[in-house]
Amino acid sequence: MNRSLVRGDWGNQTAIKEFIILGFGDLPDLQILLFLMFQVIYMATVAGNTLIVVLIAADQHLHTPMYLFLGNLSCLETCYTSTILPRLLASLLTGDKSISVSGCIIQLYFFGSLACTECYLLAAMSYDRYLAICKPLHYSTLMNIRICLQLGAASWLNGCLAMIILISFLSHLLFCGPNEINHFYCDSIPVLELSCSNTHQVILVDFILACVFILPPFLLTLTSYMCIISAIVRIPSTTGRKKSFSTCSSHLIVVTIFYGTLIVVYILPKRDTPRDLNKVVSLCYTVLTPLVNPLIYSLRNREVKEALFHWDCPDPAGGLPGHT
Repeated sequence: MNRSLVRGDWGNQTAIKEFIILGFGDLPDLQILLFLMFQVIYMATVAGNTLIVVLIAADQHLHTPMYLFLGNLSCLETCYTSTILPRLLASLLTGDKSISVSGCIIQLYFFGSLACTECYLLAAMSYDRYLAICKPLHYSTLMNIRICLQLGAASWLNGCLAMIILISFLSHLLFCGPNEINHFYCDSIPVLELSCSNTHQVILVDFILACVFILPPFLLTLTSYMCIISAIVRIPSTTGRKKSFSTCSSHLIVVTIFYGTLIVVYILPKRDTPRDLNKVVSLCYTVLTPLVNPLIYSLRNREVKEALFHWDCPDPAGGLPGHT
């Protein structure tokens, strides 16, 4: 290895100037179909999440902790999916699979920070629902607008700081070739596999960060929903019990898919996991959950439906009618 590369700064250390993201190149006959599918998914994801943000911002009745959390999640999902799908769509359409090393690191940073943020934001949202259902008399004391904003800000800040730590370690690595990333975006492990430096320390840091940002919020979310289900079972009304259980179970299924696939990709041993399987599993938390979260968390809510209806059909006074 060239010694001058080791003594230079990060930009000069990089022997290769760009990576090739293989994506779904092993399915050449399906490139157009994949492009159309991901295009529809991206448009639906951005439209759905943007609609939720606009509704919550426009309707004063939705300025409560629960809906502020939902608006925060929708904003995050829009940014989250936008770090991956536009680049993937361009690759499928043009066939250009190259990305600069710096561009790859930037994508890795934003994707990782947003994923970490979502892990803790989902945990905060589950805690909010736990307080509302299991501790209704103390809800206004334990959860208000100020606490909601603090939890949301803490989630964003922790996600950004976590990835700064990982990127600071990545910045000292050399990439001398090969330069093909066997994934559809720049993820930490596929990138580390291309480094010609000793990556044991970086892999350990990546594993520790994954454990810290996935397991605790997953356990908190799971515990919150188990307590909520226990409370729902005690509801005397059969209709109310079925409706509440349907909503809670759909939330639990989505968060389990999100956390579960993250655990499979980032925490479970890698040596026995085929790379193609990792691609498929990665689609769950990069594409599926941003698409379904607006439907599961927001658009099924009565208040959001009312706000959407009255937004399209405002009253003669020009305001939004109150909720019933």
